[in-house]
Amino acid sequence: MVRTDNLSQEQRSYCMSKIRSKWTFYEIKLHNYLKSKKIKYKIHPKTNGSPDIILIDKNIAVFIQGCFWHKCPKCYKESKSNKEYWVPKIEKNVKRDQKNEKIIKSSGFKIIKVWEHQFKNDFQSILNKIIND
Repeated sequence: MVRTDNLSQEQRSYCMSKIRSKWTFYEIKLHNYLKSKKIKYKIHPKTNGSPDIILIDKNIAVFIQGCFWHKCPKCYKESKSNKEYWVPKIEKNVKRDQKNEKIIKSSGFKIIKVWEHQFKNDFQSILNKIIND
């Protein structure tokens, strides 16, 4: 097997172990903002569709999507190594996202999807969109 990774297996394992599905940097940033503005919300609610945040009074579900993990249409770059693992994995994530969005919409929620690059480039416009919708 040809190894194209520049990290050892132990180093890669360590790096991957640091990637979290909950309480990510961007979730914490949005959580802190909503809390400071006294906006009613639930983070990681136990509900069908698995949104990251629900704004209770506005009936809005917020999904915070990592550009690589959820195949951002603007900036996704396919993995150069171990494609036989990563391509199906990412496609499975995208299909699950679509299924979850249908579940949330059928429950009467409006969906706001926020991409990682949007947090990096224009956090204020994200806040405006969430607050004003």
